[in-house]
Amino acid sequence: MSDFVILTDSSADLSAEMVQKLDVRVLPLTFTIGGRDYRNYPDNREMDPHLFYERLRQGEVATTAAVNVAQYLETLEPLLQEGRDVLVLAFSSGLSATYQSSRLAVEELSAKYPQRKIYTVDTLCASLGQGLLVWLAAREREKGKSIEQVRDWAEENKQNLCHQFTVDDLHFLKRGGRISATTAVVGSMLQIKPVLHVDSEGHLINIGKARGRQASLKALVDKMELTAIEPAGQTVFISHGDCLEDARTVARMVCERFGVQDVQINYVGPVIGAHSGPGTLALFYVGTER
Repeated sequence: MSDFVILTDSSADLSAEMVQKLDVRVLPLTFTIGGRDYRNYPDNREMDPHLFYERLRQGEVATTAAVNVAQYLETLEPLLQEGRDVLVLAFSSGLSATYQSSRLAVEELSAKYPQRKIYTVDTLCASLGQGLLVWLAAREREKGKSIEQVRDWAEENKQNLCHQFTVDDLHFLKRGGRISATTAVVGSMLQIKPVLHVDSEGHLINIGKARGRQASLKALVDKMELTAIEPAGQTVFISHGDCLEDARTVARMVCERFGVQDVQINYVGPVIGAHSGPGTLALFYVGTER
C-alpha cells in the first residue's frame, strides 16, 4: 500500500467507524452554541448530534468557524516530521475558508520540508459528499496508487460527486441568506420544501421545490435517477439532521429503485447542520455531472 496520509476535515461528516475503516485523519472544525465552543470530532466526543439538533429546535443559534492556518500547521507538521507524505481533501471553497487555510499551510510546510510531498485538493464538496470523495480516494490508495495519482484522481472525479439536499425548516436557510423572509414564511405555511444541490463551484444552490416532506424525499431519488452512473454497483451515502427514519426511507427507495446494495448513513454534523437545521436530508452518489 502507498504510504501516505489522507487528511480531511470534519465537514466530511464521516463517522468514527468510517474513519477507522478508511484509515484517514480528520481535522475537527469548531462550532459555537450557548456561548461555548466545541470541536466537531467524528466520535462526537464534545457534543452528541441529537442534543445539538434538540438545542436548535429549542431556538438556540449555532455558529461555525473554518479551520485556520495554525490548526493545519499543528496537525500536518508532526506527520511530516515522522517522514509521512500528506494529501489534504478539504471542505468546499464555495462554502468555507477551510481550503484556503490548507493551501497556505501547505505552501509554508512545503518550503520547510522540501523532501516531503504535501498536497491539498479543494473538493468542492460538503457533508458526506466530501466524505464519499474521501472514501473513494482511500480506495484508490488501497490499490497501491501514489499520492500524486490519488491527488489527480480526486481532481478529475470531484465534479462527479452529486449532492442532493432538502431541508425541513426554511427559517435556517433564511437566516443564512439563501432565501428571503417572505419565501420562508409562505413556504412554511404551504409546506413547500426546497430541493438543493452543491454545484460545480462548490456552492449550495436551490434547484427546485416539492410540496410536502415525502415529495421532497422522492425528489432527491428522482434527481439521482437522471445522473447516477451504474447505481447498483455504487456505495451511496446519506446524511441527516436528526431524522434517521427519513434517511432510512430514502435508503429503501434507492435500494428498491436502483438495486443499490450498500448505503451508509450518518448525521449532518454541526458545521453544516448549524446552517441547514434539523430535518436536513442529503443524498450522495457518483453521477455524470453534479
